[in-house]
Amino acid sequence: MTIMKDFPVKWFPAVLPLRRDKQKASKGAKSNKKGTEEERRVRANDREYNEKFQYASNCIMTSKYNIITFLPVNLFEQFQEVANTYFLFLLILQLIPQISSLSWFTTIVPLALVLSITAVKDATDDYFRHKSDNQVNNRQSQVLIRGSLQKEKWMNVRVGDIIKLENNQFVAADLLLLSTSEPHGLCYIETAELDGETNMKVRQSVSVTSDLGDQSHLASFDGEVVCEPPNNKLDRFCGTLYWRDKKYPLTNQNMLLRGCVLRNTEACYGLVIFAGPDTKLMQNSGRTKFKRTSIDRLMNTLVLWIFGFLVCMGVILAVGNAVWERKVGSLFQSYLPWDPPVDNFLFSAFLSFWSYVIILNTVVPISLYVSVEVIRLGHSYFINWDQQMFCSQCNTAAEARTTTLNEELGQVEYIFSDKTGTLTQNIMSFNKCSIDGHTYGEVADPLGPLPKRLDFTAFNPLADPNFCFYDDTLLESVKVGDDHAHEFFRLLSLCHTVMSEEKSEGELVYKAQSPDEGALVTAARNFGFVFRSRTPGTITTTEMGRAVTYSLLAILDFNNIRKRMSVIVRNPEGRIRLYCKGADTVLLERLHPSNQELVNITSDHLNEYAADGLRTLALAYRDLTEDEWEVWSESHHLASMAASCREERLAAVYEEIEQDMMLLGATAIEDKLQEGVPETIAILSLANIKIWVLTGDKQETAVNIGYSCKMLTDDMTEVFIISGHTVQSVRQELRRAKQRMIELSQVREGAKEEGMEGWAEACFTSNGFREAKSGVGPGGGSGGGGGGKQLHCTSPPSSNSIMDNIPGEFALVINGHSLAHALEADMEREFLSTACACKAVICCRVTPLQKAQVVELIKKHKKAVTLAIGDGANDVSMIKSAHIGVGISGQEGIQAVLASDYSFSQFRFLQRLLLVHGRWSYLRMCRFLCYFFYKNFAFTMVHFWFGFFCGFSAQTVYDQYFITLYNIVYTSLPVLAMGIFDQDVPDQRSLEYPKLYEPGQLNLLFNKREFFICIAQGIYTSVVLFFVPYAVLSDATQSTGVPLADYQTFAVTTATALVIVVSVQISLDTGFWTVINHVFVWGSLGSYFAIMFALHSQTLFKIFPNQFRFAGSAQSTLLQPVVWLTIALATAICIVPVLAFRFLKVDLKPQLADTVRYTQLVHLKKRKLACRTVGGAWRGAGSVSEGRLGARGGSRRSGYAFAHQEGFGELITSGKNMRLSSLALASFASRHSSSWIDTLRRKKHTHTPPSASGECSPAPSCVSGSVPPLSNSSSVLGGSQDTPIEEETTATPEQQAQTAAASSAQTPAAPETSAQPVNTGTPNTGRSHGGDSSGGWSITLGTVQEALFGWKARASRDSSQTE
Repeated sequence: MTIMKDFPVKWFPAVLPLRRDKQKASKGAKSNKKGTEEERRVRANDREYNEKFQYASNCIMTSKYNIITFLPVNLFEQFQEVANTYFLFLLILQLIPQISSLSWFTTIVPLALVLSITAVKDATDDYFRHKSDNQVNNRQSQVLIRGSLQKEKWMNVRVGDIIKLENNQFVAADLLLLSTSEPHGLCYIETAELDGETNMKVRQSVSVTSDLGDQSHLASFDGEVVCEPPNNKLDRFCGTLYWRDKKYPLTNQNMLLRGCVLRNTEACYGLVIFAGPDTKLMQNSGRTKFKRTSIDRLMNTLVLWIFGFLVCMGVILAVGNAVWERKVGSLFQSYLPWDPPVDNFLFSAFLSFWSYVIILNTVVPISLYVSVEVIRLGHSYFINWDQQMFCSQCNTAAEARTTTLNEELGQVEYIFSDKTGTLTQNIMSFNKCSIDGHTYGEVADPLGPLPKRLDFTAFNPLADPNFCFYDDTLLESVKVGDDHAHEFFRLLSLCHTVMSEEKSEGELVYKAQSPDEGALVTAARNFGFVFRSRTPGTITTTEMGRAVTYSLLAILDFNNIRKRMSVIVRNPEGRIRLYCKGADTVLLERLHPSNQELVNITSDHLNEYAADGLRTLALAYRDLTEDEWEVWSESHHLASMAASCREERLAAVYEEIEQDMMLLGATAIEDKLQEGVPETIAILSLANIKIWVLTGDKQETAVNIGYSCKMLTDDMTEVFIISGHTVQSVRQELRRAKQRMIELSQVREGAKEEGMEGWAEACFTSNGFREAKSGVGPGGGSGGGGGGKQLHCTSPPSSNSIMDNIPGEFALVINGHSLAHALEADMEREFLSTACACKAVICCRVTPLQKAQVVELIKKHKKAVTLAIGDGANDVSMIKSAHIGVGISGQEGIQAVLASDYSFSQFRFLQRLLLVHGRWSYLRMCRFLCYFFYKNFAFTMVHFWFGFFCGFSAQTVYDQYFITLYNIVYTSLPVLAMGIFDQDVPDQRSLEYPKLYEPGQLNLLFNKREFFICIAQGIYTSVVLFFVPYAVLSDATQSTGVPLADYQTFAVTTATALVIVVSVQISLDTGFWTVINHVFVWGSLGSYFAIMFALHSQTLFKIFPNQFRFAGSAQSTLLQPVVWLTIALATAICIVPVLAFRFLKVDLKPQLADTVRYTQLVHLKKRKLACRTVGGAWRGAGSVSEGRLGARGGSRRSGYAFAHQEGFGELITSGKNMRLSSLALASFASRHSSSWIDTLRRKKHTHTPPSASGECSPAPSCVSGSVPPLSNSSSVLGGSQDTPIEEETTATPEQQAQTAAASSAQTPAAPETSAQPVNTGTPNTGRSHGGDSSGGWSITLGTVQEALFGWKARASRDSSQTE
């Protein structure tokens, strides 16, 4: 992982004065006016001096509660939730007898249940935190106290103590390394707890303290450290050691951070600088900000609306009570007086208002929040248990690290992706090279069999057996002693910062800070130049079987500006030579003029390698005389000791020596794509998800990977490069790009209009000029399902609508320095409009902060759900900024995983996470909420209607036990089962038809409109459930002549009808039945009757006569036929309109899921018919010849890539190890979707009034510039139907994606030709990989058209079936 290095601290001049001021030191550490620590002063072995600064102890506490504080603190936290406070308020109201007609337990039971469940969960989490804290705090460490080592618990360690560490021990605090048991003061550490990296790193003590190995010497050590205040910069430390009137600079390489483990080192001593919460480990463990889904935010708004509606109903009923008490109630005062507190009708109305607030509060029951959390927990377990997201290679399963964001996985519109390790494997292989104008590694016949892999073991016993290379000419060149080849591999074996570990004779393990550097050193090893070991001043190699030790004179370090690194070595013969490797764009400029001819040849090779997506480096050397070295060495020493501008002075010195070099050649290594990346990107783009690449790598590398992923193609209309260094230049480049897009789109539209005009008039029109253009697919034709062209528009399109609906395919590549200007407040909208009009967006050389800023920009202006995916520590800020963060457990440690909301091991699993689990979670949550609000309004509004018939006395229709159990027992489990298990289409179909994902992006399934529909249905149901039984029972009698018009009969009838209606309703809403659904639905219905008969039994009446007064009333009521007829009538009146509406909706305006289910049935029927009539004829015609698609030509790009990190040269010269490195991110803006749903999408972004015709306007599928017409027509559903119909149902998602990717690369077809099959019904002879007979295609197209748009093309279908 590569962390961009910004110098964070402004205290540096104050911390490192040229002369230590004794008086100033006595005053202690500096603090600003707010008391924040500005610098830290630590004196060794002097606790009294250090304690006056009140530095934190080494005890850590991540827990929130203890036994005493748990109950009050946890309840305080829970009652900060508005819902809990609301229900507590209701409970208090219910305790007032004058206003409550319900018992207190109707509210306290569900409230106590919710609070208890949450408290148990919080207590369990905090118990494990306590357990972890105690385990860490009680670890033992050896502390030097008064000249002897004493064992102390970690919690008792203080700043300024000297600690002894032994091999394999954890570091107790942030220590300044004083001395070790190893030569040169070196020690080896593992930093897995800090950054997840398992490779060993080297730290070195300050030279002046490295000899303090004896306890007596350490006990007398009284040095003082002045350093930066506590911060979270893992890779930075700046300070100064003052000892014996001298000062010594301190860097991060002198520090051992808490959480590290000492390895391969017998013992070491360190001075505690930061302890406990001040350590960098704890500084990095800050809380991640809480993320809420859009449904959560909408639900909060709706709950406020419902509360307002509740208040309005209470006011209406209170006014009614006042009027009734004044007009009618006053007549009964003589024998039915008001209760003592009530003395007038206004006070009675006031109390009635609060009474109705209590009774009607069930419109928002507290069980809603519990049910939502249970459903989300179930969805999280489904993700964890998904075997298709389990990686067997690394034995890693997918993990939902949060339970609050599952449904938002079904609404993602933008994906921001890392590149290296996310799209690629971050595993490099040496692929090709150019030496002295000759290229090696080319495969003679790319389409032929792969040549035999070279066996290096016979030639070189130290070769790596896993190394793959196929060109034997390079090996022969090395064997015959070619000087250029030898010097080439000698450079690779010397010019690097790799550490070597030789476990046994000849068994070498390389620890490289970047995978590509490890690949180069491994290549040199196999070709006879084996890097064996190094010290701070030497490098030992084995060259063609002979051991050679070079003196390492200097390392000229790599950084992102220099883009190169060099080493200066002296060979055993005494000759001094500089070896350099770096980007061709910077290295070729520094060559001697005599290299011009070789430069031309090598440049051609570099362009070829870059075109193949390989990562390239150029190699060169320079011989130095002894005098040149002496002069330069002195300049280098002065620059390295500079107190200010040190980096700039070193860069100038490096530049001075890296001139007039001789070119050796170039290397090309391959960073292989992860499995399934192109297919995943193709599927996600069909779902209208835009993928942007945000990478720390340089432009050429990111662009090459973009081509490998098929995100970029040479068929694109134009690729815009934004590389300005000033605000004005970036603004001009963005405006030129935007103007060019508009010009090209106008030219394209003008040319297309001539060929489409007649066809468009004959078919159908869309809703507007620019809306029609948005349906244009790649290559200039209409996308599969885009709207037709309206030839007469009344008003010109706006600039914003033009950019939102730009046709064609464009790509935008912007560098980090340009992006910094583009993200400024006055330019961010211009950048956003240009970038969002492109199919692919790649941001190169971006810092972690810029990654987060790009995500925030989309969140701010597009109001779209964003997902960030990465695998390294440099992706953490982006992952935390996005609505959803996904971490990939790869080569760069686990920092990204720890910061993420979801994690898995392969990028390809993202399609299943979004298109299956995300879509299902969104669908289930929406159906759950719609039904939940419906059933509660149907339940509660009956009380409202009853108020008009009971004198507004706040009398309830149902008994209090039914009110209590309705949401806890009778209706809770069925809706939970639907919310957890429901599906509209199987997971395979979700992947085959990515367009099914789009309703979630548009939030079509649960929004304010759907909410009001549910509320209206619930109110309608309540009207039926109240007035039908009221009307029937008011005049009904029993068989004995006794009237049925009594309160308890009415209550039982209404309650029974309610439970039956809502059970039937959820049966209609459930699309996927499991055994659990059946048990919960019918079990809940059965439990209602069982509990009701039990509550009205003689047994309970005898035990609790005051609580259960109506013994036997339920049995007598339900024995009456008229009661059951009333229930059946009410059920029919409630359910029949719903059934009729849904049948009409499916027939006239089906959803995409309806269409998929319908076409699946048609395919199954047609498959049987085809097997009888045609047999296997279609299979033969449906074969697809695969070859190389769309070879890129003419583009000359540098493929330079060096995933190196600045500062490692200095580490090597002092004996340090390096971290694995990776800078990466990748982007892609998917093509405009072309289904009917685009009309809604454009309305969403442009805020135009909705149009009924636009929502289901026919989408022409016959005019396409890039894909075959009938194949593109199937993309209306988001899936490829190039597969024959009888095979379509068994096609895998990967096959579908490969077909789609292949289709997108086809040569554009003429509009007239592509339109022909639809107009005539004949097969398309121009299809490159078709395969079905005309009858088969006619049936498929007809059924899809009818299902999607209500077209009644039955005549053509019937004739096709007859054939």
